[in-house]
Amino acid sequence: MDRVKAREILESMTKGESLLRHARTVELVMEAMAKHFGEDEEKFAITGLLHDADYEKYPDQHPNVIVGKLREMGEDEIAHAIAGHYTKWNVPRNSMLDKCIIAADELTGFIVASALIRPTKIEGLKAKSVLKKFKTASFAASVDRDECRKGAEMIGWELRELIDFIIPVLEANKEELELV
Repeated sequence: MDRVKAREILESMTKGESLLRHARTVELVMEAMAKHFGEDEEKFAITGLLHDADYEKYPDQHPNVIVGKLREMGEDEIAHAIAGHYTKWNVPRNSMLDKCIIAADELTGFIVASALIRPTKIEGLKAKSVLKKFKTASFAASVDRDECRKGAEMIGWELRELIDFIIPVLEANKEELELV
């Protein structure tokens, strides 16, 4: 599968601007992680793009609808990573793809939320500021802080390192992501 087909699948199930932006941000972070770790950039990007594709249309079945669709298409590695993109689902994380989607998903959403409340948005955002917000339970309350920590641990990084990795990826795409 290529990204054009992945985007078609995403847009067939997701209409909300916020969720589409989340999909795009995680796609970009996953692509950067693949590049960093010497992995398949297209596969990582597609995983990021599609990880929540069924969430809006089928919230009670998430992620089973998109996982089933991907398995039917023969995209078993991507399907497996998406099936386990939340640690509490107890899906084994065997590959770097499986681990990176955990590292990218919740934390990227948190960083975007942190940027959106700032006058300069993503520009000039520092890990220190994100970590300060991280300690405020009422801020972006739906973000699972433990999941963010576990994601960083899975790829062998400190949480601050992961934040420092994600911010420039988002900043490089700030116009498209409306983070200016």
